[in-house]
Amino acid sequence: MEDDGLNPHLQALSNGLKKQTVPMKKLIGFLALSLAILSCSSDDQNARLEIRLTDAPGDYEEVNVDIQGIEVHAEGGDAANGWKSLNVNTGVYNLLKLSNGIDTLLSATELPAGKISQIRLILGNNNSIKINNQVIDLTAPSAQHSGLKLNVHADLVEGVTYKILLDFDAARSIVETGSGKYNLKPVIRSLTEATSGAIKGTVTPVESAPAVFAIVASDTVATTFADASGKFLLRGIPAGTYTVSFDAKEGYTDFQQESVAVTIGSVTDMGAIALP
Repeated sequence: MEDDGLNPHLQALSNGLKKQTVPMKKLIGFLALSLAILSCSSDDQNARLEIRLTDAPGDYEEVNVDIQGIEVHAEGGDAANGWKSLNVNTGVYNLLKLSNGIDTLLSATELPAGKISQIRLILGNNNSIKINNQVIDLTAPSAQHSGLKLNVHADLVEGVTYKILLDFDAARSIVETGSGKYNLKPVIRSLTEATSGAIKGTVTPVESAPAVFAIVASDTVATTFADASGKFLLRGIPAGTYTVSFDAKEGYTDFQQESVAVTIGSVTDMGAIALP
């Protein structure tokens, strides 16, 4: 159910990490077929956002929460008020399986670079706890079904991958009302962190239309193609030092630039690259 917001060509060419060595010349035919798609793509203006769920444990055998939707308030949202609905891995999650550093992916999407201020977490009716092998329904206020708002206030940079961790405090979220009944009043802390960096630049002459590769220790970790104006963006790159390789069209000479440093949350600008 996860939707990365990318077409299959873009998924194969950019933003993914490849653990094996990829011979560059063998990729050129495929890259050339994808040039038209990449040149008109707007994905270079996007950041990637992952929303994950984790738990601060409580003294129960199970705490089951029904996640039915997520919306983000972002620049460029679908609605006039800026809210954008995300594709979500919906279902009932036992929070106690997500403690001690374990998390699970709720949604992954591409968003325009810019500010996001809030998340709206939409719950269903199938919430429960388990005590002494007995499953007890949790009553949630009706307002939570239309969306529990969480403040985020994060700036998304193009080409960078971000993770928002929803830390659901199980112990503080369950309220006993008496007579064996319990209410769900979610206490959630949202934590935002960048998990990658990116590399960008502009290649001249533009008609050279090179394929661009980020390489470390002989492994290709990201690929892209310069667009019609010569611009390129290598996205979702872990921190480290890379060799950026330009595989030019016939009539131009291939080029490599070594020691290109990438830091988490930043875009390294290589500036203008003139191919010989």
